Amino acid sequence: MRRTWLLFSQAVTVLLAAYFVVATLKPEWLGRGNARPGVVSLIEAPGTPNAPPPAGSFRQAAQRASAAVVSINTSKAAVRGPNNGDPWFRFFFGEQGSQPQGGLGSGVIVSASGYVLTNNHVIEGADGIEVILNDSRRAKALVIGTDPDTDLAVLKIDLDKLPVIVLGNSDALQTGDQVLAIGNPFGVGQTVTGGIVSALGRNQLGINTFENFIQTDAAINPGNSGGALVDVNGNLLGINTAIYSRSGGSMGIGFAIPVSTAKQVMEGIVKDGRVTRGWIGVEPNELSPELMETFGVKAKNGVLITGVLQNGPAASAGVRPGDVIVAVAGQPVNTVAQLLGKVAALPPGAAAKFEVQRLDSKLALDVTPGVRPRPKAAPAR
Repeated sequence: MRRTWLLFSQAVTVLLAAYFVVATLKPEWLGRGNARPGVVSLIEAPGTPNAPPPAGSFRQAAQRASAAVVSINTSKAAVRGPNNGDPWFRFFFGEQGSQPQGGLGSGVIVSASGYVLTNNHVIEGADGIEVILNDSRRAKALVIGTDPDTDLAVLKIDLDKLPVIVLGNSDALQTGDQVLAIGNPFGVGQTVTGGIVSALGRNQLGINTFENFIQTDAAINPGNSGGALVDVNGNLLGINTAIYSRSGGSMGIGFAIPVSTAKQVMEGIVKDGRVTRGWIGVEPNELSPELMETFGVKAKNGVLITGVLQNGPAASAGVRPGDVIVAVAGQPVNTVAQLLGKVAALPPGAAAKFEVQRLDSKLALDVTPGVRPRPKAAPAR
């Protein structure tokens, strides 16, 4: 018995030694390395599709968000010239009129019901809108509503098993946080670029009425408009909207609408077909030495009112030109952008307390906001 056990142990030792030698010098013999066709390796080599991402990779975030980012193709019919009905005019000058126009942009699927967020300027004036998913499915889109004041629009597509992006928390963003921009720049196909949050709360850029942009150095180019700005987990932080550029390409300064704003706009459009905002009918201006001297203003902070609409909400409450609004509903205001944002957030028809400084006096006025008028459509070009 002892002899048998000795032979068995020696055989096992020899086999294990042979195994380790083969595993070290000829791993392919065991199905590792460059495995033969039909042989499945149990160990993933670096670079294979199912291998864990290397340290610092944003692969999982990109994969998680990309499926819900779509390309948007728009079309606009050609406009016939006014004299095209005259056969003599056509004989001498040919057909006159613009050619059919097409546009490119991006969008983000935010609901399994088929709602897609994009920029208003992507679909404005379009006669036809087609949404192309990352899995190559296509669908005609219906415009549910637009909000030119924030340059946002909500579309709807009718497809099954739609990938939906997860909404993140843009209010928790800090300068320096890493972000990814996903879209279809120049129509080359879906592209992911990376960068950081360069600044928060950018306004007074002249892009929208209500501006509170996330600034990023992630490469954003024409065609990225309406696409997703996501965090390192693939959660939506903003809708890419504009770039600062002298050449038409990315210069490392891009702007995105925070998802907190986009969510509020989308909910209003889906519920009522439009976004309802407060409005008081004033012409606000920043405090400047020239205006302060002209109106005799002594306030150090606030927003100067240089004009008041007759019979408007502010006029009815007693607001006058030369007044300085220093607070709305208990919240201080120091810039025109802040005043516009806080007034817009007030529910129309419900009185709100406005703190006003008039010369040396401080007043508390109850102003009942009306509904902000929709901006007039830009003239055709």
